[in-house]
Amino acid sequence: MSTLCLYRLALIPYHSWVTHSNWTLHDLGSHILRGERYMVGNIIYTRQLGIDIIIINSETIARELLNKRSAIYSDRPVIRTNELAGMAFNTALLPYGETLQRHRTIYHQVLRAEASASYHEMYTRQASELVIDLLDASADPHNLTHTCDRYPACLITAVTYGHIARRDGDPVLGRLHELANIINRVITAEKAALFTAFPFLEKLPAWCFSGDYALLERSRELCQQLLNEPFNEVKEQMAAGTASQSLVADFLSQADDDADEHMMKAIALTASLAGSESTAATIHTFILAMVLYPDVQARARAELNQVVKHDKIPSLHDRDSLPYLEAVLREVLRWSPVVPLGLPHATSEDDVYDGYFIPKGTVIMVNQWALSRDEDEFPDASRFDPNHHLTVDGQLKDRHTGNLFVFGFGRRICPGRWFAMDALWIGMAAILSVLRIDHAGDLNGKRIEVRPEFTAGVSVRPQDFACSFESINAAREGQLRAMINLK
Repeated sequence: MSTLCLYRLALIPYHSWVTHSNWTLHDLGSHILRGERYMVGNIIYTRQLGIDIIIINSETIARELLNKRSAIYSDRPVIRTNELAGMAFNTALLPYGETLQRHRTIYHQVLRAEASASYHEMYTRQASELVIDLLDASADPHNLTHTCDRYPACLITAVTYGHIARRDGDPVLGRLHELANIINRVITAEKAALFTAFPFLEKLPAWCFSGDYALLERSRELCQQLLNEPFNEVKEQMAAGTASQSLVADFLSQADDDADEHMMKAIALTASLAGSESTAATIHTFILAMVLYPDVQARARAELNQVVKHDKIPSLHDRDSLPYLEAVLREVLRWSPVVPLGLPHATSEDDVYDGYFIPKGTVIMVNQWALSRDEDEFPDASRFDPNHHLTVDGQLKDRHTGNLFVFGFGRRICPGRWFAMDALWIGMAAILSVLRIDHAGDLNGKRIEVRPEFTAGVSVRPQDFACSFESINAAREGQLRAMINLK
């Protein structure tokens, strides 16, 4: 969930990842003093509201500090708005210590790559719904955004709780969506700065606040509902012998005590929130790229049709045989990182890097946008080109999926990355196997132009755009409709 990268305070503007990338173009390796900011090569230092902040624009440096020195680079900064919004349970927000380590142990138990494989049928069913929903959403930008949001939310709640979402008006999905919207409004850099500068504000009663601040209480209420109600429903189903396969059910079958249950509640909701938003944004970006780069779309579909019979739908078992489609997925993640400045780390001890002192408590941010625009690694980096990830003979470069920089670094790397990649791959494969994506037309039949424009903020996704979806394989479409009992 993109709720953490909050030290881009009012002094650092939206789309600041672009600004931070540009700073490093000046006199690489020199010191540039600008008030309380200076730059040394691909490291930027700034101090705001008494907080030391380092922004890293190099994957090599990020891996040196956050991976190799992870013992002292794995803490999180204290951000008061997170707790005020009821989000202190969130695994990604926890300070480095015993509780976080226990959370991650449970994550590795229930979210390991082997566990993801046991949910492949569930992935395929939800991807089938995505394709049919996209056909219905064609040419309506708002419906497209809603459909992109619905796919991961349905999938993640099914995998996590065994919850089969209603087609319309599902209460669990509704609360998750409401909470995500509130978090994106109330947990912002500006509000974090306000509570940091004026801590007495925390003592004021709720009625003193208006606008977005008044939503903090509702956020706390939603967090408690979502922590407890879906989890307790699974417990009741297990007692009655009616529980479906899910991460929570698998965990409860081997839980040691109530303390573990408390942690699993937090892990389950963290996964639901984090996975829903990032996966939705990535699917949305994929569709945008397919509109803008029809040659890529055609090549990916041709590869798919060569491997998968025309009357069969693709499955995750086909993934290793489709290197170009895998490259498309990796390129979507690179072309528009969902959280461009990543999630902030903090140092738990003083350190020295390349002769420069980094004090304890320094906030460390990796500018994923800068990493994605590294021309040495990705020539013509602003262009969407899956060949960035392929060798000259069309095979994937030796770069393991789980190590992609978009999943973070060190002991804070995303523990659900295997689930995320499976969900994204099967969604993209299902779309390409049945649908042709193109520009939409207006009422006069004129093509509606689409620009690669993205939202601003802690996390980003494409701004609403219109496109069209045409079914090009009746046999596969029929199988998808049969799978979800649609006529």
